[in-house]
Amino acid sequence: MKKKFAFLLMGSHYNPEEHKACFETEKQITYIFTVRSFQEAYDKLSFLESEGVGAIELCGAFGEESAEKMIELTNNKIAIGYVTHKPEQDNLFEDFFSNFG
Repeated sequence: MKKKFAFLLMGSHYNPEEHKACFETEKQITYIFTVRSFQEAYDKLSFLESEGVGAIELCGAFGEESAEKMIELTNNKIAIGYVTHKPEQDNLFEDFFSNFG
């Protein structure tokens, strides 16, 4: 059985029906999904559980609190992580992502 992994990107500029991808190799299926809100992410989580996804990585827009909520929603049955960066680069990230407002 192939392992299944998902990466969730969140941003109001995404169209989740259009902005998604799936890569399949001999041993793994990797999904990339976009969502526009935390609620869409929580809804997508149900689908990922039903698909048998074993690990989910969240983009930095989620943060620790939302990652914790998703862990709770899965009863700690799916490995869930989230992207972080070094604090000394905060200004670079703020400058880059402020253009998507």
